Amino acid sequence: MPLPKALQNREFRSTSAGATSERVIVVLLAGCALATVLITVGIIYMLISQSAGFFKSDFVTVKGFLTDNQWTALQSKNLEKAKFGIMPLLSGTMRVTIIAMIIALPLGLITAIYLSEFASARIRTWLKPTLEIIAGVPTVVLGYFAILVISPSLQWISVGSFSTFNATSAGIAVGILCLPMVCSLSEDAMRAVPRSLREGAYGLGCTPFETSVKVVVPAALSGIISAFLLAFSRAIGETMVVALAAGTLPTMTMDPTQQAQTMTGFIVEMIKSESEYGTVQYYSLYAVAVSLFCITFLMTLGGQVIRKRFQESYQ
Repeated sequence: MPLPKALQNREFRSTSAGATSERVIVVLLAGCALATVLITVGIIYMLISQSAGFFKSDFVTVKGFLTDNQWTALQSKNLEKAKFGIMPLLSGTMRVTIIAMIIALPLGLITAIYLSEFASARIRTWLKPTLEIIAGVPTVVLGYFAILVISPSLQWISVGSFSTFNATSAGIAVGILCLPMVCSLSEDAMRAVPRSLREGAYGLGCTPFETSVKVVVPAALSGIISAFLLAFSRAIGETMVVALAAGTLPTMTMDPTQQAQTMTGFIVEMIKSESEYGTVQYYSLYAVAVSLFCITFLMTLGGQVIRKRFQESYQ
């Protein structure tokens, strides 16, 4: 049977050639997935094997590492007097992260609601890309912005209560960094909500604001929670901003006006130091890195459980 005129000039691959190319693509995709798994396993193995040298030291105990409220890994020249309690670094990390989330989460969610439910197409076309450009700003630039603009402003407002390097200025800068992530992901989740839910709310007499807050946001809650958790993990793992603006003094306090050395900040300081390979100070870098990895892993795992629960509730 002759082919229709519309198909006479087209080239068709044989079934065997198509099957071969399909198998090649599947193998390539499987190889990429396997490479990702192997890289992750390699990173975990490297962290655990290197941190083992820290916990084998005569100057460190697991209990002291987890509970001691002093960290003097680089400040003490005498190892017998050095303290290796991670709590001050964890305290600094939490101070900066909490301040960042106070900035990023509400502003990001409010902006996402506006973009999804109220903004015109013209405003959305320039506002959302503008927010996403902020995510592309180098973190070292935000770090210097925190030192040169945010910290002096806080000192002027508080009449000198803030130190030059403090948790608040670093937290504000990290919050600015996380804001586009919260806004973009939350807005995508809300725009994915079926239009029928909005129309049903309008049919019941709800205002646009009531529809947004009481219908759209709950329906998109799984995606919004994912955005929040990603931003939280991003803030915990931020390095350059806190290394420049938060300070290098590990202190066990929740005072946002004082210095706050974070876990990532210590890793940067450790790399810049002259500690020799094989010393307990050198291995402390990996112990802190393992702790940071465990925190982010547990957050991701908990986020998956929470997101699944809300997905089941609103399907």
